[in-house]
Amino acid sequence: MKKYLAECIGTAVLVVLGCGTAMLVGCDAANGSGYLLTALAFGLTIVGMAYCVGNISGCHINPAVSLGVFMRGGLSLNDFIGYVISQVLGSIIGSGILAIIFGVGGVTDKTGGFGANGLAGVNGNPLAGLCVEIVLTFVFVFTILGVTSDKAGHGSFGGLIIGFTLVLVHILGIGLTGTSVNPARSFGPALFAAFTGNSAPLASLWVFIVGPLAGAAIAALLYNYLEE
Repeated sequence: MKKYLAECIGTAVLVVLGCGTAMLVGCDAANGSGYLLTALAFGLTIVGMAYCVGNISGCHINPAVSLGVFMRGGLSLNDFIGYVISQVLGSIIGSGILAIIFGVGGVTDKTGGFGANGLAGVNGNPLAGLCVEIVLTFVFVFTILGVTSDKAGHGSFGGLIIGFTLVLVHILGIGLTGTSVNPARSFGPALFAAFTGNSAPLASLWVFIVGPLAGAAIAALLYNYLEE
């Protein structure tokens, strides 16, 4: 249960700091600083959590990462299920915290949907959105598997490498899909956006579940093959 609690807390922190930054600064195409700040917020949160809850649960805070680790034999089926449930709950809690802060404080949400992912950047095309999420998640999870491999020996630098890889995929992905690469991160904001009358993120949520999980599965299969 301590591992599950760590995953819940880590995912909540990711949503509060990552999505919260996007809500505060905005991520429209004309706002380059908003792009960079949001990318850094997500990546640096992973760095912080890696050195905080990483020694407890491995700091997956992402069902796609948990799937990759599971397919590599690093998680039992029961733990995989427990991790995913904990991560989704963490995302809901994080989104609830943002709802309280922005609601009580009367702060404008510049994303219009709790930093939820969407398909506006690919002109509403779900196939394009799937391609983006599969590719970006593949890069992210492939990096994680390499960094955390017993043969790699990256030691204490692993959290930094993973965090800055997340920054990198966000720099490309924010303008296209908002960058999910994490079904849990997408779920909470989409749910709360629907509560406030914006149902578009919930309608396209399947893209941000299927895409990251497919990208993670491809990464795990390929890494297993390459490391044999």
